[in-house]
Amino acid sequence: MQFTPQPSKNTGDSSTLQAKKEKKSRNCVTVLEKAQSMPGDMDYNSTNNISPEVELFQLIMYTPTFSLGLLFNVMALSFLFFKAKKLSEATVYMIALIFLDTLLLFTLPFKIISYHHPNKWKLGSVFCSILESLYFVNMYGSILISLCICIDRYIAIGHPFIAPTLRSTKKAAVVCAVICLGVSAGTVSTFQLHEKGHNISSCFHNFSKSTWENTALFSALQTTFFGSMTAMAFCTVQIVRCLRKRRKPDNPHTYATRAEKIVVANCITFLVCFTPYHVTFFLYFLVKNGIMLMAYQPKLRDILQITLCWANLNCCLDGVCYYFVLKESLESPLQKSERTARKNLDPHATFGDAFMKTGS
Repeated sequence: MQFTPQPSKNTGDSSTLQAKKEKKSRNCVTVLEKAQSMPGDMDYNSTNNISPEVELFQLIMYTPTFSLGLLFNVMALSFLFFKAKKLSEATVYMIALIFLDTLLLFTLPFKIISYHHPNKWKLGSVFCSILESLYFVNMYGSILISLCICIDRYIAIGHPFIAPTLRSTKKAAVVCAVICLGVSAGTVSTFQLHEKGHNISSCFHNFSKSTWENTALFSALQTTFFGSMTAMAFCTVQIVRCLRKRRKPDNPHTYATRAEKIVVANCITFLVCFTPYHVTFFLYFLVKNGIMLMAYQPKLRDILQITLCWANLNCCLDGVCYYFVLKESLESPLQKSERTARKNLDPHATFGDAFMKTGS
C-alpha cells in the first residue's frame, strides 16, 4: 500500500493568505495610480471621486450664481451704456470686469452638465478647451481688473495732484487691453490640460499629470492672486485713511462715509471669495506632487471643489455691487448735487473722481 502525502492544512492556508496579500497589494497600487492620474476640475479629480454632498453643493451654488450673476451684470452694463453720459476711468475698468465675469458665467451651465454626466462629453475637444480657457483664465483676468479698479481709486483719492497725469480713459483702456491680451495668451496652457492625442471625454476635470507638474503655471496663478490681494489690501487701507480725514464729525452720513463702505465691501468680497480657493489650491498642489501625504487628497479634493464654487460667487457679487453703485450714482439728483457742490469747493475732494465719476 503506497502512502500519498497529503498537503498540509497550514501550507494551504499560508498560500491562500499570501495570494490575498498580493491581490490587496495590487489593488492598492492600482488605486494609487488612478488617484495620481485623475486630477479634477482645477481640483483635478474625476467626478466619480467627488462626494454626493459636494455635487449637490455645486448644483445649489452654480444655479443662482449663473442666473443672478448674469442678471445683475447685464443690468450694470445697461446702466453704463445707456445712462452714463461719458466714460471715465472707473467705467472703463468696470466694463472690462463685467465682460470677463459674464464670459466666466457663460461656462457654468456646461460645467454643471459635465459634472452630472461624467465621461460623456460629446461637444468636442476644441469646444471643451475653449470653455476651460474662459473659465480658468477669465477668473484671473477678473482678479487683475479688480486690482486696477482699486489702484485707480487709490491714485485719485490719495494722490489728487498727480492723478490727472496718471489717470485717463485712454490709459485705462490700454491697461484693460493688455490684461485681456495677457489672459488670452494664457489660453495656450488650457489647451494642454489634458493628455495630448486623447479624445476628451470629461471636460473641466481629468487633467493630465503633466499639468500638476507644471510649477511655472502654478507659481504664476498663485503670484497673480496673492500679489493682487496684498496690493488691494494696501490700497484699501490708504483710501479709507484719506476718506476719514475728510469726514465731517457732525455728519456721519457724508459722501466719504458711503465711499468707505463701498471700498471696504469690495475688498472684503474679493478676499472672502478668492482666498479659500487659493489656499486650498496650494495645499492640493503639494499633495499631488508628493510633498504632503496622499491621505489628505480626498478631503482636499472636496474642499477645493467647494472653494472653487465659492470663488465663482464673486462674478455674481461684482454685478450686484456695481449695479447698485451705478444706480445710485446715475439716478440720484441729491447725490449729484452733493457731488457738484463738493467739486466746486475742491476738485479733488470727492470720491466721485475716483469711482463715482460715471454720472458726471
